[in-house]
Amino acid sequence: MADQRKDNTVKKDKIIEIVNLTREFEDGVVAVDDISFYVRKGEFITFLGPSGCGKTTTLRMIAGFDKPTKGKILLNGEDISYLPPNKRPINTVFQRYALFPHLNVYDNIAFGLKLKKVKVTYEDKEGKRFEKIEKLSKAEISSKVEKALKMVDLEGFEKRSVSTLSGGQQQRVAIARAIVNEPKILLLDEPLGALDLKMRKDMQLELKEMHKKLGITFIYVTHDQEEALTMSDTIVVMKDGVIQQIGTPTDIYNEPKNSFVADFIGESNIFSGTIVGDKKVRFINHNFDCVDEFKINEKVDVVVRPEDVTLLDAGEGQVDGKIISSIFKGVHYEMVMRVGKAEIVIQDTIERKVGETVSLLIKPNDIHIMAKEFSSNKYDGYITKRNTVCFGDGEFECDVTQLYPGSILDEEGYLITAEGERIDLTDVDVEVEVGLKDIEISDDADKGGAIGNIVSMIYKVDHYQLIVRTDENEEDFVFDTEDTWNENDRVSVIIPKEKIKLSLKQEIKR
Repeated sequence: MADQRKDNTVKKDKIIEIVNLTREFEDGVVAVDDISFYVRKGEFITFLGPSGCGKTTTLRMIAGFDKPTKGKILLNGEDISYLPPNKRPINTVFQRYALFPHLNVYDNIAFGLKLKKVKVTYEDKEGKRFEKIEKLSKAEISSKVEKALKMVDLEGFEKRSVSTLSGGQQQRVAIARAIVNEPKILLLDEPLGALDLKMRKDMQLELKEMHKKLGITFIYVTHDQEEALTMSDTIVVMKDGVIQQIGTPTDIYNEPKNSFVADFIGESNIFSGTIVGDKKVRFINHNFDCVDEFKINEKVDVVVRPEDVTLLDAGEGQVDGKIISSIFKGVHYEMVMRVGKAEIVIQDTIERKVGETVSLLIKPNDIHIMAKEFSSNKYDGYITKRNTVCFGDGEFECDVTQLYPGSILDEEGYLITAEGERIDLTDVDVEVEVGLKDIEISDDADKGGAIGNIVSMIYKVDHYQLIVRTDENEEDFVFDTEDTWNENDRVSVIIPKEKIKLSLKQEIKR
């Protein structure tokens, strides 16, 4: 996905440009898959996504620790894709701060400066200028360390052993060690991961303030949605090595591009809906006014945030239902309202008691409509000599007679068309389609035609939408179920014979 931000960023404002970047490892796993985006000078940009989505690999390629398989990394318009890390004006702070336990705070921060060499210009007696490469003087190092300590609010800690510091203080030392070299870009790979919850929240605000003071570009990696929303100017949401959406925290939260983003960023009620008129959508058996324009009869996903649902007394709103759960969360009550099979999460400062019949009200501006990401599963497959079909890294029973209307199978397994022609379907290429409600899974490996792991599970108010991914070719089976499973469960995929739709890729030559 290319960077689709709509702004007035001109070329000179872009410090980093990522162009069609791909990273494929030796075992064939594609960690980053053809991504493109840019980073503005002085921006705080965050890569956000679940474990294994490619965010850290992207950061490592920008740092120079990993080399891209394809694509380019441009720094101020210059290709640095294969430039060594030490030649890039970029420093990295990792989750594990990698401080030297035998050195004090001053020496930890000064470590890189003591190794650094710079060009110094001199003038001889005859007025001729010449350059010498020299190490920094003690006074220069001391001045830079003092400035870095001031920036991270650790003045007076110079002689302290790093082992006596708190997690937050150690994190600041790691940042000071990175910024003392005056990089143009600071990369931060989940630097708050080792801190407790309260310290994380404090450090989020401190990092944001530090970014303002320094005025340099921050590129941050996290799987924590709150961190991303709190600190970032721009968020890049990633999944399976692909960018799902790029935007401001407000855009990402209020206008998610798909159900993954809606589910991953904050809490969401995701409904299956149908467009029934001009700016009208139907879900939970009611027609709601909305502000998004889609074609009439188009199947859509509808996102409503819990805080955007208003509860009224029964009969006063748009749809009535019953409160089945209520939990106090400190600043609000989180209640669940059942409407038919749908369970709708609502956040409000006023509690409605469990068992109470209430009515909900959702305003048009609070209804966000998205095109459905999946409507069915489609695969390329082929017929075996047993008249089964192979697709999605598996083999399934099927009805091959649907390939030729009016056909039958003879005793030897050949297909006899309505015109009486005899056809051997072995290795015939077919297109396969399976509906979202036509797949089941089992933890018994022998029951299904394919085996994989659950890699995604999104709750859509009355059912879960799961994705099972196979090992060999990473084929995906997307389906809806009311059953509860866990991500990473190992399962087999079951598809009833009558639910597999087949069509010929091309007419068989006879």
